Amino acid sequence: MLIFQALKDAIQSYLPAEQCGFIERAYEFAYNAHHGIARASGEAYITHPVAVAEILAEMRLDHEAIAAALLHDVLEDTEITYQELADAFNPCVADLVEGVTKLDKVNFENRELAQAENIRKMLIAMSKDFRVMLIKLADRVHNMRTIGSLRLDKRQRIARETFEIFTPIADRLGLHHLKNELEKLAFKAQSPARFSVLEEAIRKARGNRKDFIQSICDEISTKLESIGIEAEVLGREKHLYSLYQKMRKKGCQFHDVMDVYAFRVIVKDLDTCYRVLGQVHHLYQPKLEYFKDYIAIPKSNSYQSLHTTLITQHGVNVEIQIRTEDMDVVAKQGIAAHWSYKEGRGNSNITAQLQTRNWFQGLSDQEASPSNSLLMLENIKKELGNNEIHVLTPQGKVIVLPAHATPVDFAYALHTKIGHRCISATVDKEFALLSDKLESGQTINIITSEEPHPRADWLNFVATHRARNSIRQYLKQQPKEFTIPEGRRLLKLALNQTNLTDIKQDNIDKVIADHHLKDFNSLLHEIGSGKLLSIIIARRLRGNANELTESELKQTKRQSAIKGAEDMMLSYANCCKPLPGDAIVAHTSPGRGLVVHTKQCHNVSGYENELDKYIPVEWDMNFMNQYEYSSDLNITMINHKAGLAKLFNIISKSNANVMDLQTTELPNHIYAINLTLTVINRIHLSRVMRQIKKLANVKSVKRSNKKKVMREEQ
Repeated sequence: MLIFQALKDAIQSYLPAEQCGFIERAYEFAYNAHHGIARASGEAYITHPVAVAEILAEMRLDHEAIAAALLHDVLEDTEITYQELADAFNPCVADLVEGVTKLDKVNFENRELAQAENIRKMLIAMSKDFRVMLIKLADRVHNMRTIGSLRLDKRQRIARETFEIFTPIADRLGLHHLKNELEKLAFKAQSPARFSVLEEAIRKARGNRKDFIQSICDEISTKLESIGIEAEVLGREKHLYSLYQKMRKKGCQFHDVMDVYAFRVIVKDLDTCYRVLGQVHHLYQPKLEYFKDYIAIPKSNSYQSLHTTLITQHGVNVEIQIRTEDMDVVAKQGIAAHWSYKEGRGNSNITAQLQTRNWFQGLSDQEASPSNSLLMLENIKKELGNNEIHVLTPQGKVIVLPAHATPVDFAYALHTKIGHRCISATVDKEFALLSDKLESGQTINIITSEEPHPRADWLNFVATHRARNSIRQYLKQQPKEFTIPEGRRLLKLALNQTNLTDIKQDNIDKVIADHHLKDFNSLLHEIGSGKLLSIIIARRLRGNANELTESELKQTKRQSAIKGAEDMMLSYANCCKPLPGDAIVAHTSPGRGLVVHTKQCHNVSGYENELDKYIPVEWDMNFMNQYEYSSDLNITMINHKAGLAKLFNIISKSNANVMDLQTTELPNHIYAINLTLTVINRIHLSRVMRQIKKLANVKSVKRSNKKKVMREEQ
């Protein structure tokens, strides 16, 4: 019971005795289930679920969540069944454990599919109960804390997944303390040498800085006390990973960013926040370009605070966050603040929970199939990484949307019925196309009709899952009397000046057979209901996916270097980063339009057998030198003095630019370098690689084809 004692003390501080007994019973159940099993570190396995439960207890979660945390690996790693858990505790605890449990017992084709299915399952469970993701995040935090016992390659895979999936989700849920810790631990696992250097630099600089932080706190407190404002003033250094990001973004050294400190002023009420803002601006010189009012316009996770950056009389930059006590609770605990609020105080946070639940529900609200799960995972990474924009209704209400959102996304964000009846929009009182991209600060007015009429071609440009799923749901419910004429209209538009009567019957029969349909009307129905994209079907009906009509050939302006994609949203896959000159294939993706891969990319292997999903496409070599593309290189080189400087010099002389750089220290003074460049085509990249190979300390250079694989758990 020594293992359980710290957790027992924590839960007894805020839970009644009966619920503490419930949790203790869960501990005994988990202890017996995992008896004799050890972790990779050699510790008894029970130490892991207890540590996860302790993290949740620090967030003051309820007894069912704590019990589920203790039991979260029982279904996965032992012979215990769901029904046994439900009988021993209750169905709610069993559902939480089931939601966290991975699908390891299912045989997947590859790690990527396993990862997609696991994430999908968690999102579905989370849309019903947020505690599923809270348990999973706590599980990931403890795994990252103890990751040192794993091999280097496993540590780096887990770290990458943490950066791609879990830190953005923690941020979305407002769990900043978990986000910050996950970032720090993932950074340490992914780049141990850089982490050690930066940590040591911070340690050496910390002595004098403590005195400086205290002096600023005293100055602010004295100023506020002089006018009768009661406030708590706290100061801290920036988090290690945020310092690293700042150094990379600005290309500066450690000493250039360590003069930025973060201070927090916590007051009783909202009005006092703005009074404090005026006083600190009077005390120090404000940098107005860095002022942000997250109270008037909260973040999507309900975070509220005033942010201002000031220059002290010492010439040092300081960032000050001003918020109320309630705002501070939400800022620290995010969605989890619901469980620690006293009755009647958590209305705003409950609203945030509903908004976030709807967002995650939209991510997982797709038909369950392997291809959709992979697509969902791709969309999650894209949408989590999206910047947000804040636009306004004519009444001044703020609507938060992802970057690249359109008036249609805005309409569906207001209400599904408004989205369905949207026919046009004004942006800042000027008429705009429904496909136009919105920008922060714009005022949007949606013009509606009396009858709903969503269009399948809206799916080509909408950016939010809510809009996409609402359109599809509506179209699925429409009778063939609507979808067949709509499909015919869309197909005619996609065929441009080519008439349906001019298309060979053999081509029509082949497309119908490839999609396992009964007849041509069934094909039109699939197009009109949004299940198939008209432009892809049109290209196949011509008999050659790359063949262009005469009118297309006469076009002088193109939106991309891909033949026939002038009017389409186009994306280049990050997994293989195709370049002009590569053999390529494409598929459609919601929110990304036509996604182009190299034919050798593992993510499209076997595309020849899935003609309903993939189309061969071709570069327009007339535009081969007019655009820049990113490409990844893996370089191994001996760590000689000025080695990186020589490498950058070679790249610069080759007219390429470095976008990103990651280094890993290997034995025998060897460095593995992952480099992202911008080049104009495959020939250009080959020329850069040849020049790099000429450097004496370079051991190898090869183009990277990143594999999106399932990150192994401990």
